Amino acid sequence: MSHPMDPTPAAAAYDAFLRDTAPASRDHALWTPEDGALPALFLSHGAPPLYDDAHWIDQLHGWARDLPKPRAVLIVSAHWESAPLAISSPTAGTPLVYDFSGFHRRFFEFSYATPDATWLAEQVVGLLPDRETVHVTGRGLDHGAWVPLSVMYPHADVPVIQMSMPTHDPARLADIGRRLRALREQGVLVVGSGYGTHGLPFLTREMVVDNAVPGWSSEFDAWTAEALADVDWDRLTRYAEAPGMPYAHPTVEHFTPMFVTLGAADGPAVPTTVIDDYSFGLSKRSFQIA
Repeated sequence: MSHPMDPTPAAAAYDAFLRDTAPASRDHALWTPEDGALPALFLSHGAPPLYDDAHWIDQLHGWARDLPKPRAVLIVSAHWESAPLAISSPTAGTPLVYDFSGFHRRFFEFSYATPDATWLAEQVVGLLPDRETVHVTGRGLDHGAWVPLSVMYPHADVPVIQMSMPTHDPARLADIGRRLRALREQGVLVVGSGYGTHGLPFLTREMVVDNAVPGWSSEFDAWTAEALADVDWDRLTRYAEAPGMPYAHPTVEHFTPMFVTLGAADGPAVPTTVIDDYSFGLSKRSFQIA
């Protein structure tokens, strides 16, 4: 976290990325039907500190470059819990929601003006009506969406729709994911945005400074990794019984977006883990699944 008295400019790593790496991504090949369905993603989204972490920036941007550039992104973030189900404003230049505090003022000045996504909003509304009433709102993108996407697609040239989480029930979230599965065949990247572990109240200053991984974080992460490797989705639904709980997730909104991702997959399969390290002692586990 940048501090006003810190001599290192806030988001210095992101500035270097925009200068040195991002320009080359303008040639990122756009998805075509010949590429087949895009995978569904679960990512640990970070927050403003991501912009000060060159390694994490490289991980997320490299992941995006390894996939075709999507026609659009539909993202479900831990930071929008709202029922009935709702989607963000589809208009071009949707504003950002700065849903954090205590950070350098620069992070409240970021912009990420994505293109019009009306066509995607219409697709989402059409896919969900028999089970879920979808409300189109004027809400902007919160940091669970715009922070990682501004690294993955730094030119803000991919349309984005954010969808709320109307529940934490794994079965219902997986059903929503299944109904969104057809979007992947149209070049839409379906993303669940949460965090591998999120026990912020239980981190000490020493843990943060040293990036020390507390036992509850590593134990819960190992349990998640094992369940994913075993393709044991049923075990994942019993996350409340996992080792490290409730410290790993004192509230569950950063874990449950995973069930949208799993539901959007073609079927049970071993995910491809892309990121499996830690930041401030919290698991950054992120994966994709076809």
